[in-house]
Order: sequence, then C-alpha cells, then structure tokens
Amino acid sequence: MSAIAYSANTTTFSSTISSITPRYSRHQPPASIAFSNTPKQPSFKTLTLKKLQFPNTTISPRKAVVCAASSDAPGKSFHGMCYVVRDNIDTDQIIQAEYCTLIPSNPDEYEKLGSYALMGLPDSYETRFVEPGEYKTKYPIIIGGYNFGCGSSREHAPVALGAAGAPVVVAESYARIFFRNSVATGEIYPLESEVRICDECKTGDEVTIELENSLLINHTSGKEYKLKSIGDAGPVIEAGGIFAYARKSGMIPA
Repeated sequence: MSAIAYSANTTTFSSTISSITPRYSRHQPPASIAFSNTPKQPSFKTLTLKKLQFPNTTISPRKAVVCAASSDAPGKSFHGMCYVVRDNIDTDQIIQAEYCTLIPSNPDEYEKLGSYALMGLPDSYETRFVEPGEYKTKYPIIIGGYNFGCGSSREHAPVALGAAGAPVVVAESYARIFFRNSVATGEIYPLESEVRICDECKTGDEVTIELENSLLINHTSGKEYKLKSIGDAGPVIEAGGIFAYARKSGMIPA
C-alpha cells in the first residue's frame, strides 16, 4: 500500500514540475545575453619605472667586541669564553616578548636589551649569560646545537645578543629567519659547525674563532673544529647590516 501511495505522489510531483516553463533553458541562453566566439584580446599599459628613494635609516649603535672580523678580512678572529646551550633555543628564550617593546635605535634601550639576552633559558642553565645588574656578558662567543633561533621572527633576538656583547654564534644549524635577521641587522655572525661542538665544549672554555680559516679552537681542551664558511654574508655583517652594506656598495644613496 505504501508503495502505491509513493508512486502516486511521485507522478503528481513529476507532472507538476513538467508543467512549469523554465525561465531559461539549460543549454540555450536568453536572447538578451550575447556570446562571442572571438577571444578578447588583453590590453597592456606601459609601466614607467622610477628610481626608489630610501630614507636615511638609523642604525643601532654597535657594541665593542673583543676582536671583530669578517670573512674577507684575513687574520681577524674572535676570542674569549664561550657560553654553551643545547638544541632548539627559540627566540623567546633569547629575548622574551615583554622586552621587544625596547627600541634598538635608542642607545639607552639598546643597552637594556642586551641585559635581558637569554633570560628565557630554563632553570637547568645554572650560569646566567648576563649577570643580574649587568648590561654586558662575559661570554662573547655562544655555542649552540640544532635549530638555534627557532620560534617567532622577532629581529630583537640577534640584536639582544649583539647588544650584550656577543658578536658570534656557532651552532649546528639555524632557523632560517634567525639567520637572515642576524645578517640583515649586522649584529652577529651566525656560523655553522660541521659537528656538534656543543657536546664537546662547556661554558667558560676559552676559544678562538678564525674566520679566514673557518676554524674554532678550544684552548681549554686543546681541540680544533672546522666551521662552514659564512660566505657572502660576511661583508654584509661587517658593514653593519643590509642598509649599511647597500650604502657602502652604492646600491642606495649614502
């Protein structure tokens, strides 16, 4: 009985639908709409290139380092005690977000920024990178592990390390954005090691980094480690960052 009722209802519904004249046929457009088989040719406007003018950018004051050098400066090196950290040191450990309101171009705030460097490290790091009440570190060389500088893209991270007086970091690898920010700001040399130096060095070891030879010498243990060349990033860092390098190279007005 239910099947007969369903069939009857379906017939009534179909006859009702078929009696309605559609406004437009599925395959034939209304007369008011005209189509052309000729493709429309795109039109192009002539563009006039203008020379870009860059405003003078204030570069944050550079710190005094033990021995600063670039990859193209033979015989130059870094020397001092190293501070050793482990893998995945993120930017919030390098400089906590609450201190990113400090403006690096302001000399006083730049100095304060350095005093907060690496304050976000866990309590397992018993030795502080910057002692309480101090603005500069006694460890000009940082040795890290895998993926150093991961996390957010804050430029304050390499600036804080540079402001604290650490011009160089040696790590097994870097987060891409941290590496780029290090070069762009000109604050630190992000050098890569070929082996896990952080497993063989300890905080307080006396080390020397020879950029020309891409070499790290641990005078405490007597071991030497080969580093990867900093390459074309060296001159940019030596100049003080990307804008300073562009002015020095004549890319933008001095």
